[in-house]
Amino acid sequence: MAEAYFPVGPGLGMEENFLSLDDILMSQEKLPGRAESALPRLAVLMGQGASSAESIPEGSKLEIPLWLAKGLHDSKRRIISVELPKIYKEAWRTVFSADANVVDLHKMGPYYYGFGSQLLNFENPENPEIAQTILQTFIARFRRIMDSSQNAYNEDTSALVARLDELERALFQVGQKGLNDFQCWEKGQASQITASSLVQNYGKRKLTEVDG
Repeated sequence: MAEAYFPVGPGLGMEENFLSLDDILMSQEKLPGRAESALPRLAVLMGQGASSAESIPEGSKLEIPLWLAKGLHDSKRRIISVELPKIYKEAWRTVFSADANVVDLHKMGPYYYGFGSQLLNFENPENPEIAQTILQTFIARFRRIMDSSQNAYNEDTSALVARLDELERALFQVGQKGLNDFQCWEKGQASQITASSLVQNYGKRKLTEVDG
C-alpha cells in the first residue's frame, strides 16, 4: 500500500524549502520591479510578449515572480531592481504597529510572513524595519489565534480563519487538533495524548543537526 503524503513544512526565515508545497506557492507571488538592463528572451516569461525570442527593454516596469526575481537579482550587475509590495511599506507598517489584529492578512497576501522574510534577500534600507514588523505582527496575532482555536470546539471555524495567512491557518489547525485530541482523551476515547507532528519534526531536525 502506498504511503500517505506527509506534508513538508515551509523553510525558515530567508531560506525556502522546495519540498514544501507552501513554499512553492509562495515563490509564485509577484514583486513589482524594473528592468535595469535589457532582458533577452524573457518577454514571454514575464507576460509581455508573444514569442520566446522577444526581449524586455531596459527601463520596463515588471511584475516578477519571487523565484525569478531572486535568480535575476545581482547588486553588482544591476539586472533588475525590485520594489516593496504595499503591505510591507511604511504606511502599512504603521497600521500593523497600531493594531495588527485588524488586518485581513489573507486578502493582502496569503503568505505575509514567508514572503516578507524572502524580501530580506534584496538589498533595501528598510529591511530592519520590515523584519521587526513581521516579528511583532506575529507576536501580536499569535495569542488571539490560539485562543480562538481553543474556544471553537465542534464549531464552524471558516469565519475565524478567513483573515489569517497560511502560516496562521496552520497554527490554528494545530491548536484545533490539540483541543480535539484532549477532548477525546478526557472522554476516554483515546488511550494517550501524542506530541503534535510539528513538535516531532522539530525534534528530528535538531537531532539531524547534532549528528551533522
